[in-house]
Amino acid sequence: MRTISHTEYPRPQLERESYINLNGEWELTHSKLGNGPKAHYKINVPFSPETKASGLGNFILQPNEELFYKREFDLSSEFLKDITLLHFGAVDYSCICYINGKEVGAHKGGFLPFYFDISQHIKIGKNEIQLTVTDPTDTGTQSRGKQKLKRGGIWYTPQSGIWQTVWLESVTKDYIKDIKITPNIDTKSVEILVTTESSNIIIQVLDGDEVIAESTDSKANINIPNMELWSPENPKLYGILIQTSGDKVKSYFGMRKFSIGFDGKFKRLFLNNKPYFHNGLLDQGYWSEGLLTPPNDKEMEKEIKLMKDMGFNMLRKHIKIEPLRWYYHCDRLGILVWQDFVCGGGAYETWKVAYLPFIGWNTKDTKYKFLNRTDEVGRREFISEMDRTVDLLKNTVSLSVWVLFNEGWGQFDSIKLTEKLRKLDDTRTIDSVSGWYDQGQNSSDLKSLHLYYQKLKVPKNETRVIVLSEFGGYSLKTEGHVFDENKLFGYKILPDKQSLEKEYRKLIENELLPLIEKGLSASIYTQVSDVEEEINGLVTYDRKVIKFDIEFMRELNSKLVY
Repeated sequence: MRTISHTEYPRPQLERESYINLNGEWELTHSKLGNGPKAHYKINVPFSPETKASGLGNFILQPNEELFYKREFDLSSEFLKDITLLHFGAVDYSCICYINGKEVGAHKGGFLPFYFDISQHIKIGKNEIQLTVTDPTDTGTQSRGKQKLKRGGIWYTPQSGIWQTVWLESVTKDYIKDIKITPNIDTKSVEILVTTESSNIIIQVLDGDEVIAESTDSKANINIPNMELWSPENPKLYGILIQTSGDKVKSYFGMRKFSIGFDGKFKRLFLNNKPYFHNGLLDQGYWSEGLLTPPNDKEMEKEIKLMKDMGFNMLRKHIKIEPLRWYYHCDRLGILVWQDFVCGGGAYETWKVAYLPFIGWNTKDTKYKFLNRTDEVGRREFISEMDRTVDLLKNTVSLSVWVLFNEGWGQFDSIKLTEKLRKLDDTRTIDSVSGWYDQGQNSSDLKSLHLYYQKLKVPKNETRVIVLSEFGGYSLKTEGHVFDENKLFGYKILPDKQSLEKEYRKLIENELLPLIEKGLSASIYTQVSDVEEEINGLVTYDRKVIKFDIEFMRELNSKLVY
């Protein structure tokens, strides 16, 4: 059996000692819905069966099929407390869970974590967990991102089942259920709201190992002495220790502020009350061995560090929610995050979401039929997942911008949903419509442009912050490191590294750099890595070849500042 991956505590901002990791070898049955013939496998969780890292990778779950997972686990009397919770980082898409033959709960949604209280169904000693899973992929209207049963081009191999960590914790009745952390650099204070049934609580704020502030209030507003600001250049984090009579958790925060300001000529993105240029990359988070699941924690950290070493200060997490430890590494290493919501809806028709925008076509996204959002259940599910996504990532220090919709994929009611999102989180900037089908000056915080196949430019007389949220995509085929030798996708394919770097330099110095003086506040180059047929990454899909010289990239990126 392969080495067990992702054994680290999966929730860095609410970490406690009670923890049993259930990743590793599970039994898996794959069959038609009902009484079809069954295939039996051993699978390496948390990798989907469609991936090489799972030990399988030889089938794609169809909408009329199901997966049936099973494994045993042991519990000691020392581990068990009042309440035992079974956590899943993510399961794509719909599942029902059983413990020792008894149903304990069901869940829908392929990108968000969930848990079940299994206290009444477990015992000391050997226990059995079972999970049934179905996934309609792109035949449904649920949030699915870029997965497609018939993959190709910018649409990728679908995956199903468990794809993030499975784990157990056992807690007392007075356990700490949640923390909401809101830093305020203007008052040099942080608000810490603790959700617990305990009336006996102690909150300590730490700078390294030193306790610098303390409170016994579950809604505490704590002053930070000698406050040090968080930024990509100085990713300063403070620790938090919270205790009740029976529970203790660790967390952290950074003192930073994201806002929009005026520099005398243009509206700009501000960090800590100063204009700050967001120089980033599109980051799809796909891996050759694990698809949406990174190989391990170290590879996540290594990739973020590489992008920062190249001189970038931001990553746009594209149509995906990562394991929480990815955001922790961004917080710790110091790189801003633009977070996309995961899109769904009906089919993405190319002529509507790729061709029409290039001739200036626009549409009101309250007309659900045009962008295939007529299914009310799918729309309601997207709105519900907005709430859960914001709640999941609310304390992420590095998360600076929410990206609501991308290039019309599943777009609907963006003006109304932007208002809803602002009420959920008024501490971050909102890119309502990245790319096209903009709903006007009074909708999004940003005028968000995608420019491929054309000279880079910014609009005149725009009253919002102007960002280039996708551009570039210059491509290089790296022999021996491509997904398909015969099918290649890129916006401008170059023959060798020298040509690639030459064209990239011209793009940055001659086209992008002059736009900063004309109001450009952010740029996002496509992309971190190759993904299947796409060969426009800075690194190959298998992460074995870096296509650009690191010093070359750092030198160019040093110019993209105010």
